[in-house]
Amino acid sequence: MTRKRFGFLDFLEKIGNVLPHPAILFVLLILALIFASAIAHHLGLSVTDPRDLTKQIAIVSLLSWDGLVYIATNLVKNFSNFPPLGSVLIAMLGVGIAEASGFLSAAIRIVVLNSPKKLITPIVVFAGIMSNLASDVGYVILIPLAAMIFHSLGRHPLAGIAAAFAGVSGGYSANLLIGTLDPIISGITQQAARIIDPSYVVGVEANWYFMFVSTFVITFLGYLVTEKIIEPRLGKYEVGKYEGYGAEDNPSKDLRKEEKRALFFAFLSLLLFVGVILALILPASSPLRNPTTGSLIGSPFFQGIIFFVFFGFAIPGIVYGYVLKAFRRSEDVLKAMAESMKSMGMYLVIIFFAAQFIALFSWSQFGPFLAIKGASFLKELDLNAGLLLIGFVLISASINLMIASASAQWALLAPIFVPMLMLLGYSPEVIQAAYRIGDSVTNIITPLLAYLPVILVAAMKYKKDIKMGTMISMMFPYSVTFLIGWCALLYIWVFVLGLPLGPGAATFYKEGI
Repeated sequence: MTRKRFGFLDFLEKIGNVLPHPAILFVLLILALIFASAIAHHLGLSVTDPRDLTKQIAIVSLLSWDGLVYIATNLVKNFSNFPPLGSVLIAMLGVGIAEASGFLSAAIRIVVLNSPKKLITPIVVFAGIMSNLASDVGYVILIPLAAMIFHSLGRHPLAGIAAAFAGVSGGYSANLLIGTLDPIISGITQQAARIIDPSYVVGVEANWYFMFVSTFVITFLGYLVTEKIIEPRLGKYEVGKYEGYGAEDNPSKDLRKEEKRALFFAFLSLLLFVGVILALILPASSPLRNPTTGSLIGSPFFQGIIFFVFFGFAIPGIVYGYVLKAFRRSEDVLKAMAESMKSMGMYLVIIFFAAQFIALFSWSQFGPFLAIKGASFLKELDLNAGLLLIGFVLISASINLMIASASAQWALLAPIFVPMLMLLGYSPEVIQAAYRIGDSVTNIITPLLAYLPVILVAAMKYKKDIKMGTMISMMFPYSVTFLIGWCALLYIWVFVLGLPLGPGAATFYKEGI
């Protein structure tokens, strides 16, 4: 039976293909900003500073001698001082060790393969969400593995792929722990917030409480959609009818004896590491606590969280590698770290141009100018506060259909929307959480997702004629359900309960107009 093509999705795909690479996009934006600042400066555009009504904020031309001097003398500084840069690279060094040793792959497999059959769907979704700590492990390992598990249980393998994909990509921002995405996003948010408040600090833990709870919400919603919508729609899997190449390839459901032994010692080392951390931070007199209040909020522990993230991956990775003999010499560990940096090459290229754009956007005064104008316009509309925030989620979700990179998209949106919504009273932490919801929920339906071909290949093992439209239509119910459920959680969290989204994170910005 021939499936109908979706005109809207075809349109999105064509539009997405027209967009250049994120790095090129930022180059074009920098050029556009240079000429736009020159035109705006020539026209004398300015706006009254809401913090000091006696001052005017005027656009400064980048196409001038002063602009040229600023660009030339700050090129290196803008890049090297970009907040997410060091944090992400350090975290990925630890992740690289854990990946190369096989620890992350084995950990995911043992969690999923040893779970009760009745709980397999929520566990697959949950494992997908948690796999985001480990770069692309969820896409490469968990999604094909979930299809095999569902197949071995007599369930439709495409439902397994859908459940895992929903967790890995649709629940991308949720997690029980602080992952590698947090320093990237929080660093960009902080840079944007400082357009309004030069001393504002957005910690990597800014959304931790909210994303911790979101993990369970997304797991439950993913379970419901899989069990109540996707599997009934797919029907019973008929091998003779849908079999593609390799459909019967099913590796051992269990880990080898050597892998289990290595995993035992790896988890033991991780447990000891966590125990040491608890012993260091629990005492009230701990130097890792806030020296003024004695709490963990604003403490050296959270300020140095990347240190603990690095060793949280590196220690069990090294132990697993040596016990399994994947690592035989210290040079093997160093090689694993070097390999992890190879995968960061394109990230460095993108972030170089993104850092320049954000810095130039701020120096030219376009940031505060657009923020104040936009905030005034939105305020005149007199929208309900909750409706305004949900509207921003929808904007983020829509843009994510065409710009799949979370960091690239936020680097583009943050300098405009963070200051704008801060002036309307929202804290940067709340704005960041709203963006992360929008960025996550449409990951699973955009044709531009880099890992979509990998997922299609996994699905072709069970249904060789599957197309991209089939995959997107299968994931659409997850996208809509996650969007509604996550927005409801955010609304209740912020406007009903008034809870902080992370340790010490403000809910509203005190200087909102």
